[in-house]
Amino acid sequence: MQFTEEQTVKLTLAKELLEKLGLPKAQCNNRSAWVFLALADIKPNDNWAEAKSPLLPTVTIMEFIRNEYGMDYKPNSRETIRRQTLHQFEQARIIDRNRDNPARATNSKDNNYSLNKEVINILVEYPKGNWEKKILEYKNSVTELTEQYKRTREIHMIPIKTPDGRVFELSPGEHNKLHADIIYEFCSRFIGSDGHILYIGDTASSREEKGKYMLLETEYLKSLNVSPMSHDKLPDVIVYDEKNNWLFLIEAVTSHGPISPKRWVELEVAFKECKAGLVYVTAFPNQNTFRKYAADIAWETEVWIADNPSHMIHFNGDRFLGPHKKG
Repeated sequence: MQFTEEQTVKLTLAKELLEKLGLPKAQCNNRSAWVFLALADIKPNDNWAEAKSPLLPTVTIMEFIRNEYGMDYKPNSRETIRRQTLHQFEQARIIDRNRDNPARATNSKDNNYSLNKEVINILVEYPKGNWEKKILEYKNSVTELTEQYKRTREIHMIPIKTPDGRVFELSPGEHNKLHADIIYEFCSRFIGSDGHILYIGDTASSREEKGKYMLLETEYLKSLNVSPMSHDKLPDVIVYDEKNNWLFLIEAVTSHGPISPKRWVELEVAFKECKAGLVYVTAFPNQNTFRKYAADIAWETEVWIADNPSHMIHFNGDRFLGPHKKG
């Protein structure tokens, strides 16, 4: 692939700067240099002093590289860029993730990345000014920057306290907020003190972050004849009602996946040996989300809506047919 002289010069200088910033060799390659140039909004003929720090999702970074530097990364390269460049930039405190909204969910389509002001200060001096002194200042401040970033993220973590007193923190996001509502609102109203929380998922699914789940009581599930299974087969929350010998399988729906007839069959198969009675619940944050998925919900299941927490909707045929008490 042929590049213009201006493109080549910018690429070379970007790689040299990443090396001076202390990035590992694997992040001083062409891919990372192009990503860095995109984050700085530096085109081939721009001066480095013109560097900016726009909020860029990964797809926009790839578009910039294609349009300005002629390197056409295919859509399936997005995860490589995120895992092999952006993640390391974030660890090195070169960039901030979701500066506009630190509470944004890890798996949100709106995730974005931007250079922090310390790096912009270096670029203003690069490559002929006092940039090396600025790099020393940056390196001396990395620990402080990391702690500050960590504190900002932790402020938005969602705390969950289980009935037995354990405390967990879920990563930010609407989905995990609904998980917390299930624990605090649904379980306290409809299961009570006899409920044992056996599984809580977490939408921070990358290995570098929190993992696929927050709580998993494997031995307790085994005692109910529930075999170990991959986390993509589990519902979002599992709670055991010891008094009634019921196992609540709860899907938290913010953007996908109520307990549809297909999902019901999958769960029936996955939990076919379970000694407890299975209760299927789809939880929604609000009425609008419920209406969006109402046609997909399976019979013989329950629906709970977090913004109206004292009521449930029963998709259970004639089981609950009859008059309600007046008043």
